[in-house]
Amino acid sequence: MAEGSTPTWSDTHEVTNQPPPLEGCDTYSSNAALVEAVERHGGGANVADLAAIGRRAGDPEWLERGRQANANPPVLRTHDRYGNRLDVVDYHPAYHELMAAAVGAGLHAAPWVDQRPAPHVTRAAGMMTWYQVDAGHTCPISMTYSAVAALRHQPDVADALVAALAAPHYDGSNHPIPAKAGITAGMAMTEKQGGSDVRANTTTARPVGSGGPGAEHLLTGHKWFCSAPMSDGFLVLANAPGGLSCFWMPRWRPDGNRNRVRIQRLKDKLGDRSNASSEIEMLDAWALMVGEEGRGVRTIIEMVNHTRLDCTLGSAGVMRQGVAQATWHAQHRRAFGRVLDEQPLMANVLADLAVESEAATAAAIRVAATFDAADDPDEQRFARLALPIVKYWTCKRAPSHAAEAMECLGGNGFVEDSDLPRVFRQSPVNGIWEGSGNVICLDVLRAMLRSPDSVDAYWDEVDLAGGADRRLDAAAVSLRKELDDLADVESRARRIVEDMALVLQGSLLVRHSPAAVSDAFCASRLDRDAGGHRAFGTLPTGLDLAAIVERHRPAL
Repeated sequence: MAEGSTPTWSDTHEVTNQPPPLEGCDTYSSNAALVEAVERHGGGANVADLAAIGRRAGDPEWLERGRQANANPPVLRTHDRYGNRLDVVDYHPAYHELMAAAVGAGLHAAPWVDQRPAPHVTRAAGMMTWYQVDAGHTCPISMTYSAVAALRHQPDVADALVAALAAPHYDGSNHPIPAKAGITAGMAMTEKQGGSDVRANTTTARPVGSGGPGAEHLLTGHKWFCSAPMSDGFLVLANAPGGLSCFWMPRWRPDGNRNRVRIQRLKDKLGDRSNASSEIEMLDAWALMVGEEGRGVRTIIEMVNHTRLDCTLGSAGVMRQGVAQATWHAQHRRAFGRVLDEQPLMANVLADLAVESEAATAAAIRVAATFDAADDPDEQRFARLALPIVKYWTCKRAPSHAAEAMECLGGNGFVEDSDLPRVFRQSPVNGIWEGSGNVICLDVLRAMLRSPDSVDAYWDEVDLAGGADRRLDAAAVSLRKELDDLADVESRARRIVEDMALVLQGSLLVRHSPAAVSDAFCASRLDRDAGGHRAFGTLPTGLDLAAIVERHRPAL
């Protein structure tokens, strides 16, 4: 403002020292760790489809749809104006647009019909990328993908449904399955008196005829969590005469009438707000038994294993989103006379976040690769341990990672406009869904005791990096001693699983990541002489922090 001139509003509000919006970025192609992992596990031929998802995920119009879907959460309509029961959930149009995009990209169930190489790895990379637009709508996407695995225990039921479940067409209307070109699936397992202890369920299944696998049953009871209640059908656990069994329960009966299922209320959740989670009650709801009678947990665990993978992918997506936002901000923001990412302490924090993100990405895609190797016994033995190990640790790290990424932006990161508060609220959910921490760790112990060959498969994978880094080798020796000691093993389960996760991640990074990344990981997570890892930003000196940050910074 010139001397003596009259000030104007523009003189008080010139915006400087703020980063440009992180928009227009191909969020897949700019994620080097993810691109390399996909290529490593056979999905390189599908890069064009993944880049298309990445471009859409970085498009400001689609990012705005994610914000709108969360700012306008679903609303339950139990009755119409005349008092007739409806049990319908209304979503913001942005939610339906996000669903249509995800289904159109094949993220819902394409691997079951995709003939290209590495379909599960390709989908996993797409899910991790698309999750960053909006996490909530990926719940029914994940359930649809996972339901197919369980339905295949009942071939006649699967044959009638899989084509519609895998179709690249989204139809959010409230109509019976035969009227739709594509359908989605949900799940209803837990009840208020049992939670994770599904064997405490009280819902009953009464056979219409002779009963048995594939036969009609009428379900009566309640479910404390019914995920995605506007799905076209649900996998449900209920007690048949022969014990706890799995059922396919559609929202509409075959005769064209609505099934006898009532939505009691929607859950008011910390995060995942664009998606509806509900409590439901059933009174002689029509359903078909899936799999053997009395083996419901074993049947539905096929679905749970796939949703556990998606929980892992979601948490890895949260980390990638945090790293992208933090490194982008620090590249364009100056403080105390220097750009933020040129300042040693900030560079330490950013590099540490990036290392965590890369370790999570490498491990998640490695586990996804086991789903493409369903006929390989060695891969399946490895998956039996690796899936719960990686699920536990990746999901456990996501909240602290999101909080630190938010702190990199300072006060701006705490404001909703940055999207990081939404990321932070989302970060704990995957550690709770499909088995909270204790459930997962006990599952790991159970697998080691019942399937000792899964432990051998774990070590076969880790030993591929044997001799490459002394810190990794020492951590592996220490872990072997830990596993040989079964005293008080249940109380030590979290420590054991954490160590197994870190050793596995270290093995993957030493083999596949740049030396700067693997060196930082081993120095901070595995080197017991250095005191172990503390808060983010405590990497030891002598590491190539600039190279790590540059590798993980998004590029427009």
